[in-house]
Amino acid sequence: MGKKYKSYTTKFKAKVALAALREDKTLSELSQIYQVPVNQISKWKSQAKEKMHQSFERSNAVDHEQREQQQLIDRLYRQIGKLQVEQDWLKKNFDL
Repeated sequence: MGKKYKSYTTKFKAKVALAALREDKTLSELSQIYQVPVNQISKWKSQAKEKMHQSFERSNAVDHEQREQQQLIDRLYRQIGKLQVEQDWLKKNFDL
């Protein structure tokens, strides 16, 4: 029969990786505390370091998208305002 591998939640992996990044305990100590092999903790720590910048990139992309949306809304409101002024002028001058 094949080996059964234990699966961990992403929340648990993040918790262990963060503890490893703090470096206030050795990987051996963390292995004993969390009951995870040292090489697995090391792997999660490396993945966390490599991908940490992505969390900031996503927020920047969302901020950029929100700014673009707000600019579009502002342009549309200006256009509506101009059309209302034109409509009022037409009504006043041509008794519509």
